[in-house]
Amino acid sequence: MTVPGFIEARRSIRAFTDNTVPRDRIDAWIEAACTAPAPHHSRPWRFVVVEQEESRRALADGMGRAWQTDLERDGLAATRVDQLVAASHRKIERAPALVLGCLTWDGLDRYPDEHRQRAEHGMALLSLGAAVENFMLACAADGYASCWVAAPIFCPPAARDALDLPPDWLPHAMVVLGEPDPDYVGRPRPPVPLDDLRRFV
Repeated sequence: MTVPGFIEARRSIRAFTDNTVPRDRIDAWIEAACTAPAPHHSRPWRFVVVEQEESRRALADGMGRAWQTDLERDGLAATRVDQLVAASHRKIERAPALVLGCLTWDGLDRYPDEHRQRAEHGMALLSLGAAVENFMLACAADGYASCWVAAPIFCPPAARDALDLPPDWLPHAMVVLGEPDPDYVGRPRPPVPLDDLRRFV
């Protein structure tokens, strides 16, 4: 059993050239993202391409403040907090392209009880994951590199407000992407321990 090549080609790569990513390629990858399965034949996702330098800085500042608060609450030393937040800023501001995956309630059901409402949101969040994976697979198929950054899921309102997005557009995923640095060498993927990870019942 082997993983299909087009799936194997997707790697989490943060090393890029300085070349820009054409808008038409990003649009094509978003179209690929929108073929993902979703609840009730909906598309509860919105994609934000963050291009402008001031928008990148605002996003880095907004999420950085939220993360700094969390890190300080965790008891990390101030110097370590500053290092982590600064590294996050560099990642956001220097990526050749940056796309946010947002969740909305568009097309989703509403329930009077918390249990089903939470499950509905869970379905939407799972579907956003599938959409982001499609985006990254299409990106890899075109020879581009990408990396999924989880930061927005810890502070959706902060990321939304930093970019002045509509109130119901809540960022939950961020993908940094670009042409891969030719000097990048990926680490070998570890073997999949099927006996530990799956069970036939």
